[in-house]
Amino acid sequence: MADYTPKIVAFVCNWCSYAGADGAGGQKLTYPSSIKLIRVMCSGRVDPQAVMEAYREGADGVMVLGCHPGDCHYRSGNIKAQRRFRIFTTLLGQMGIERDRFMLDWVAAGEGKKFAEVARRMHERVAALGPLTISGSVERKVAV
Repeated sequence: MADYTPKIVAFVCNWCSYAGADGAGGQKLTYPSSIKLIRVMCSGRVDPQAVMEAYREGADGVMVLGCHPGDCHYRSGNIKAQRRFRIFTTLLGQMGIERDRFMLDWVAAGEGKKFAEVARRMHERVAALGPLTISGSVERKVAV
């Protein structure tokens, strides 16, 4: 497992978290290349089915990053995401996926340093868990 590099999908809000990731790059801050960004208009629009699809397609971990609560471009999308994923995370274990393979966090446009820290923290958590294996009838694809 020494050669193992986790595959992590990050759904990032267009208005804040994506700009935070861009800011991290602009500031020459490094974060693991295992993080693949998917830009969404709002964290509140990320459906748990999309998260499960990322796992089925080969992701070892998934992050949903949005604007800080109270600072959403769409007023309360991030609060919707917070409620939705609070329920979702309780179900992960029942689906055979460790809770630490999912992260919901808030990163503002000017928080490039925080984005890099969150990305590193998620990478380390998932790397410690190893590759995700989902048992049951769901077949995982190899590439993300």
